[in-house]
Amino acid sequence: MKRKILILSLVIGMNLSFSGCADYLDSDYLFDERMTTEDVFKDKEYTNKWLARGYFYLADNSMQDVCSKKTIPFNFADDMYYGDENDGYKKWKNGEYNESGLGDNSKWIWLNAYRGIRQVTILLNNIHLNQEFTEEELNDIKGQAHFLRGYFYWILLRTYGPIPIVPDEGVDYTLDYDEIACPRNTYEECADYIANEMIKAASMLQLQRDMQNISRPTRGAALALRARVLLYAASPLANGGAPEEVQAAMVDREGNPLLSPTKDERKWARAAAAAKDVMDMNHYHIYTTGRREHGDIAFPSTLQPQKDPENHFDEKPWPEGYMDIDPFESYRSVFNGAISAYENPELIFTRGRNQGGEGINVMCIHQLPRREGKGYNSHGMTQKQCDAYYMNDGSDCPGMNDMYANQPGYESPLRYNSDPRPTDLVTEEELINYPELGPKGVGVCKQYARREPRFYASVGYNGATWNLLNADESKDEVKNVQIFYYRGDPNGYKNTTYWPRTGISIKKYIHPDDMSNTLQTSYDQSRMNNSKVDPAIRYAEVLLIYAEALNELSGSYDIPSWDGSRTYTISRKIDEMKKGIQPIRIRAGIPDYTADIYEDQTKFRIKLKRERQIELFAEGHRYFDLRRWCDAPQEESAQVYGCNAYSTKNMSAIFHTPTVTPSLPSIFTTKMWFWPIHHDELKHNKELTQNPGWRDPE
Repeated sequence: MKRKILILSLVIGMNLSFSGCADYLDSDYLFDERMTTEDVFKDKEYTNKWLARGYFYLADNSMQDVCSKKTIPFNFADDMYYGDENDGYKKWKNGEYNESGLGDNSKWIWLNAYRGIRQVTILLNNIHLNQEFTEEELNDIKGQAHFLRGYFYWILLRTYGPIPIVPDEGVDYTLDYDEIACPRNTYEECADYIANEMIKAASMLQLQRDMQNISRPTRGAALALRARVLLYAASPLANGGAPEEVQAAMVDREGNPLLSPTKDERKWARAAAAAKDVMDMNHYHIYTTGRREHGDIAFPSTLQPQKDPENHFDEKPWPEGYMDIDPFESYRSVFNGAISAYENPELIFTRGRNQGGEGINVMCIHQLPRREGKGYNSHGMTQKQCDAYYMNDGSDCPGMNDMYANQPGYESPLRYNSDPRPTDLVTEEELINYPELGPKGVGVCKQYARREPRFYASVGYNGATWNLLNADESKDEVKNVQIFYYRGDPNGYKNTTYWPRTGISIKKYIHPDDMSNTLQTSYDQSRMNNSKVDPAIRYAEVLLIYAEALNELSGSYDIPSWDGSRTYTISRKIDEMKKGIQPIRIRAGIPDYTADIYEDQTKFRIKLKRERQIELFAEGHRYFDLRRWCDAPQEESAQVYGCNAYSTKNMSAIFHTPTVTPSLPSIFTTKMWFWPIHHDELKHNKELTQNPGWRDPE
């Protein structure tokens, strides 16, 4: 065997808090030694350090799913935005960035992903040298390495489209660039490779982790990621539906297409079967809390369940109905740290707080009100997203998407509602009729009343109550305060940076305790709930994958399970589609779709996309969903609407009339389908081709 010299460097101060790797990353010394592969992989401690380094690459800010605005804002599409002094969102939405990306971050996604791939590949090729691990420990380490390798490729695939798959035996980096140049694989080849990595990982990984290792992958994490990847591979962009200009430009050096030019319906069946693999584990469940008969303003008592004449969800206990659960608290608690990752049966994979410096709490700081919450008050929600949430009886809100009616993509009456949008405000005498608004609902516009529970867990509408329970009243800080965004109000438009441009803020991930102190210290998290973790993969997504994939089928397919132990017969069966949709709707406390929706493929597709828009809001999905569905040209280029944030309180009707938000422009061009490949990489690898709409290096 050729003896290779490896240089290991684990430097203190990497700003990681990955509990499962704490022994290897929270060192108080500099580990920097020259060692042979035999030295490293024969030693148990060094091998664990080598694996921990793989997680280090995954923790980089540029690799995150749920993130603030500071790195690459993939969390911001047509649903949420940010405002700041640098016009960063304007540049993002206008495509005002070049092949070096935003602050060179395009380069770091590519570099860190391939560095991570190299790291775990070396481990997989040398772990057999170690005799100190038990067989069970050895399998688990190999399973983690396969998962990480697949996850790195997944991040590359979703960002850049088809990318080069490095040989599993590794690459001799002592050779010249031209000798190790790799062409881009097709999208199908990339997806199949990742899916196979997840099968290998699933066969080796544990079913569950203890509390100290909650951020390491499990068998379910591998199978769930496989389902996601196969769903993307089945979707129009990669499965015969890409626009002609994208299809023609996305080719290798020989002119071969990298995106499939023809549709293969069987890919949808594979995605459905992969989701069923996770469902049939019977290990994950939608998280719910029981009814609360007594409560307060921050933790209100459970509202009377909505009537469901067709399915009688209101008369059945969970999981057949919502009679005995609290839909609002059930959904809110999944994200805000009220329950730990270890206790959450819905959470399939999380990186914990191993999210670089751009984690969930940093995003929450940007959502908190400026004066009362001491946050940046700059992340907000578009009118389109606000309108997407249902009324509490499952109907559309009056005026839903009326600003887009009959525009491209909105021809179906399922996409808009032409009823007049309420603009009058709730009075003191009327408040008793709107218990969902809480005791401080006076002055709230009625278009925000009687909405579904997920709305109140996610939307910081004008007049919403922010709890801020960690406020220090001895310092004149206020708890349970109504926040308005009228012009001239403390959190509304003024000649400053800190105000939500649409007059609609975001409450998802916010715990009732959350406060910040950014007026004194940037990104202060001392009064935030620190149990929040990123929901990288959760069971609700798997259920939605199953329903979406089944809906796209016209035939029947026999698909083997992940381990070949059985064969599924996959077809568009309504009872099976309901297994994907009904748990989502029941937990949300709203009735199911009517029979005509399930029976019609087109109608169900519209509803499914909307369900993902609501359920998975602010979890890093929407940006990529719009592209894989090929909906981005219509949805991303549509003008951004919000409240008329330049209106004062005495112009409340005008404030609550949807208005184009001029500081939030939107376009969509060819180059916005995929992220550009950095010019440095194109120069290093002569076999690479640039993505559509982007320039090659001169």
